[in-house]
Amino acid sequence: MSSSLVPIALCLLSAVTVAATNMFVKKGGDVLSARMIVSIAMAASVLPFAPFVPLPSPAVWAALALSVCVHWFYQFAMIRALHRGDLSLVFPVMRGLAPLLTAIMATVFLKETPSLYGWLGLLIATAALIVFAMPESKDGVKQPLKRAALFWAVLTALGIAGYSVVDANGSRLAADQNLFTFVVWLFLFDWIGITSAMLIVRRGQIWRDVKLQLASGTIGGVLGTVSYGAALWAFTLSEAANVTAIRETSVVFGAIFGAVFLKEAFGKRRIVAASVLAMGLMLLEFAP
Repeated sequence: MSSSLVPIALCLLSAVTVAATNMFVKKGGDVLSARMIVSIAMAASVLPFAPFVPLPSPAVWAALALSVCVHWFYQFAMIRALHRGDLSLVFPVMRGLAPLLTAIMATVFLKETPSLYGWLGLLIATAALIVFAMPESKDGVKQPLKRAALFWAVLTALGIAGYSVVDANGSRLAADQNLFTFVVWLFLFDWIGITSAMLIVRRGQIWRDVKLQLASGTIGGVLGTVSYGAALWAFTLSEAANVTAIRETSVVFGAIFGAVFLKEAFGKRRIVAASVLAMGLMLLEFAP
């Protein structure tokens, strides 16, 4: 495979698996419990590799500390969004808006500025996103726009953009030492925030809630490890905005999964909007 195609392949793999992860989280019904299991499963999946990667350098430790905090913010916002809206609504918003926010943050913090055509692709994607987020009719009845779900989905997008920039920097710092050092230690700390929230909110009934989510959450966790591991690798090969743009073609997969497996409304308008959204995101990657 051409070296130029490697980051694209990694991002597409990440896109499919992150959409599937969120589908399993939503499918379980109890998003908080499912997300906790996903995070624990991700930590468990990398634990066997911990003895074989070097300890992070001081610079990588600092990047990990910031990354974990941003990931916790993202998880909190995502749980709120999934609790308040259909996967086919909140997933396109939180994943589709992220590339534009990532490009802005990467311009400021990483000095990575998209070309004119790249910005055009991002604006096309954002416009398609607005169309996609408008409610579909279900059984002939127009569904109300869930503003609370959209609010939390936008905050989730902000969290995605934040961890994309922070993790791009962290994975590049670790690449000189060992890329998998950043991957392993990030996942080993990532589960703590969501599990602490679960212990506080659901004390006395944790096992009752968790046991119903074990299967879907564990599958989602394995997929999540594949997804973000592929994304972190891609961050070392391409600019953060480009990686995020291709990865967020997951909005199409997420909407399809929501329609097929969760029986959520999709409709012709969303099919067209999802296609335009994907085209806009791809324009960013291939812009001269």
